[in-house]
Amino acid sequence: MSGRVLKNGRIVILLRGRFAGRKAVIVRLYDGGRGDRKFTHALVAGISKNPRKITRAMEKEDAKKGVKHGKVTHRSVVKPFVKHLNVNHFMPTRYVLDVASDLKSTLDDPTLLDAEKLTKAKKAVRAKFEDRYRKLATAGDTDRAKVGAAYFFRKLRF
Repeated sequence: MSGRVLKNGRIVILLRGRFAGRKAVIVRLYDGGRGDRKFTHALVAGISKNPRKITRAMEKEDAKKGVKHGKVTHRSVVKPFVKHLNVNHFMPTRYVLDVASDLKSTLDDPTLLDAEKLTKAKKAVRAKFEDRYRKLATAGDTDRAKVGAAYFFRKLRF
């Protein structure tokens, strides 16, 4: 086979732990292991709380009131998580998210070791995810990017 399944930007579903059943995107893959983790693992950024459904009526109501931070903004909040995971503990999907390259510069190893830097990094991840969620309706994306983003922000039903 010529292509690799696990690569940066691939959307995965977590199988074990606190965030089991949640979707995440691979930010960086460590093939042979690194440091104290001698196994193949990946740095993933995912959604612990999905954005809620937004209807046209809500958009009209916010536009009518002229409120910038109305119901739509409140319901499109995303709560992210950042984690190192063994590759055995997640399942890759066929979808790819185009935000992973932006997150790579934000999430580096020194950032994940310090608690204050980690909270700032999570806020940056949240901003990127929310921005991408708001841009779902734009027509400028390729079909593959649109489908991947739509899948990523949809709640997994099982």
